[in-house]
Amino acid sequence: MADVDPLTESWTPIQIEVMQRLRDWAAGFGDLNRHLAVWMRLPASDAHALGQITWAAEAGTPLSPVELSRRIAMTTGATTILLNRLEDAGHVQRSRESSDRRRVTLRPTPAAREHARRFLTFAGAEIAATLRAADPEELRVVTTFLSKITEAAESANRRLEL
Repeated sequence: MADVDPLTESWTPIQIEVMQRLRDWAAGFGDLNRHLAVWMRLPASDAHALGQITWAAEAGTPLSPVELSRRIAMTTGATTILLNRLEDAGHVQRSRESSDRRRVTLRPTPAAREHARRFLTFAGAEIAATLRAADPEELRVVTTFLSKITEAAESANRRLEL
């Protein structure tokens, strides 16, 4: 890969626009997470973790505590304390579903999932309507692009963690 200085290299107007829209989405998503925290009466870090746990479980790929730590950028020790709070509050269940009984799986409790669902029904109406109105081919193109840009970010993060 050639060394490219993104601050001095010429970007096309559409490339700049894409980066600005990605930044705007990230900021808007962060705002939604803060609103979820208020809705669920949780600290922002706990709501962020609960959101990660819930989305992963909904996708059929429940998280382990180590994976959650990576996703929320916390140490495993801090994540354990956070999970203890969420478990004590009745929001998260830890289970050993794998044949490797040492592996812990995180899932939202039914009550936490229902509380988050009510929030998403209320707060996510515009996003849901936009997704439903989008052309399937447009969604495929966006999904492909976002997968590529996510892989590029993950690659950069792996390189930076060395």
